[in-house]
Parts: sequence; structure tokens; C-alpha cells
Amino acid sequence: MKRISLTQYLVEEQRLHNSIPAELRLLIEVVARSCKTISHSVGKGALGDVLGALETENVQGEVQKKLDVISNEILLEANEWGGHLAAMASEEMETIHRIPNRYPMGEYLLVFDPLDGSSNIDVNVSIGTIFSVLKAPEGMKDPSEQDFLQPGSKQVAAGYAVYGPQTQLVLTTGNGVNCFTLDREMGSWVLTQRGMQIPAATKEFAINMSNSRHWHPPVKRYIDELLAGDTGPRGKNFNMRWIASMVADVHRILNRGGVFMYPADSRDPSQPGKLRLMYEANPMALIVEQAGGAATDGKQRILDIQPTKLHQRVPVFLGSRDEVAVVTGYHGA
Repeated sequence: MKRISLTQYLVEEQRLHNSIPAELRLLIEVVARSCKTISHSVGKGALGDVLGALETENVQGEVQKKLDVISNEILLEANEWGGHLAAMASEEMETIHRIPNRYPMGEYLLVFDPLDGSSNIDVNVSIGTIFSVLKAPEGMKDPSEQDFLQPGSKQVAAGYAVYGPQTQLVLTTGNGVNCFTLDREMGSWVLTQRGMQIPAATKEFAINMSNSRHWHPPVKRYIDELLAGDTGPRGKNFNMRWIASMVADVHRILNRGGVFMYPADSRDPSQPGKLRLMYEANPMALIVEQAGGAATDGKQRILDIQPTKLHQRVPVFLGSRDEVAVVTGYHGA
């Protein structure tokens, strides 16, 4: 079988669909190279002295792991000099990162969660990087946070890398979802799955059950029905899977179906959810929809939400279409 590299795939996509201009192709390749570097650091683990936490917190108030900071720096440094970007925003930083004046300013904005699933770093469980690409507003001279506040439907590309037994890069540029596997010996990304599709129906769900006492009634109703099995109203048995790394959970769903949920709950009414709209929900929602699935916040399509702030949080229900429709319907009942 002929091996197709990431670069070859991007060039051919541009010829077929005219959807990947040269600047965007180069940007995606730089992000992919960054993920390769992060994968190398993750793979070293204790041998590279990258495990453990620092004495610092990120803007979310979460204690930063060494690899969080390393991954953030890798993405910033790799992307700021190429001339493809006007600015970047990271889940680890309070405000945007403008491209230094000594470099040319490009026409795209890059948003990323440098290392998703940080709690799994020290126990050798799959973690990942999530990214989203937006077009800078027409005529923008000096990038501001406001320029990033675009609904997810405006994304021109989104993807994630998962650092597991294999390192894989899942990418959409608006024409379906494809998966590339890192050939560690050759150092190249090779296309290994084309046109990934999430089954419409499923018997698997992913949710943190330890929070069940805090859930709102629609989520309690939905999960109770799943747990009732084949003698309950759903008439079938469901399995639960929960990795506590959104990248790893979504990657499983993308490959074999399922529904992933991180709902709002009663603990902090000022926070409508835990996951970040810009860094996690939007890119994952675009990937899931491009693979035939659905993604909502319980009330509306995630990609239609108009962001109001850079670190906005939202509830998330995504994956197999049929189950997302059921749980979303319960929120309107």
C-alpha cells in the first residue's frame, strides 16, 4: 500500500477542494511538528525529568505539570516565526500571545490546549494536544482577544494529537476527518485512516460518575436510563468508559462510537461547565460533526455558540448522533 504523508495529503486536498491555502498547510505542518516534539518529551517521561508538578498555577487555577509548561513553550516557539499567524491563545495563558514584531504577521489565529489530560501524565495513560485554527478578521492590524471570539463554525481547521501506544494526529479541514500515525523511525506522519465516521447508535458512554450527586435532573434521568440496561426504558445494556483525558475519550468514540459528557452541575452556578469552549469544545465539536456525530451543550449546537470570553466554559455532550439527541432532548423537556 502506498504511504501518504501529511504534506502529500494536504497538497492533494488543496487540489481537490481548494480548501487548504499554502499558508494554512504550512501552519498545520508546524503544529504537527510541534506535536511530534511533545510526543518525544512525553515518551521520555521520568528519563527526561519531565514528570511531576510545578509550584505554579495556570489561568484556570489548576496546578501546572512540568509537561504542561514544556508543551506550551514548544507550541509558542515553533509557531511564532513562520509568518502564518497573527496571534495565538493557549489554555495555559491568561491572554493572547501576539507574534513578535521581528516576524511577519500572518492571517490565521491558533488556539490550543497544549496538554489535555494532565492528571494522567505521571501514570503513563494517554494524553494529548488539541488545536483550532481561525481566520483573522479582515483588516485586523493589532490582534486582540476580541478577534478570537468567533463561533466554532468559523474554524478553518481543527485537530488533536493523542500520545498513546502510537502517537496519532487526527485532523479536519472541513472535508471529513483523517488520522495520521507517527512513524517514529522515519519521523513522519503517515495517513492511516481516511474519512473516519462515528456510528449513529452506541452502547457506550463516558462520564465522571463521581460527580453524579451534583448533576442536574436531565443528566440524572439520562444516566439512570442507561444504567437500567435491557430491562429499562432504553432496552439495551450500556458500558461506561472514562479515561479523564478528553483526547483519549474522544479518540475512542471516533473509532467505535459512544457519547462523551461533561455536564454542568450544581457545585458552582457561576461556571456553566468545566471544559473550555475555545480550547476543547469547539475543535472537538468540529471533528465530531465532520465524522457524522453531534455536539451540543445540552441546549444548542456547540459550533453555534458565540464566545464572550477567551476562557469561557461550557457543558459538553458529543459523539454518536442518536444518544446526543436523546440527552439534549431531556434538557428541553
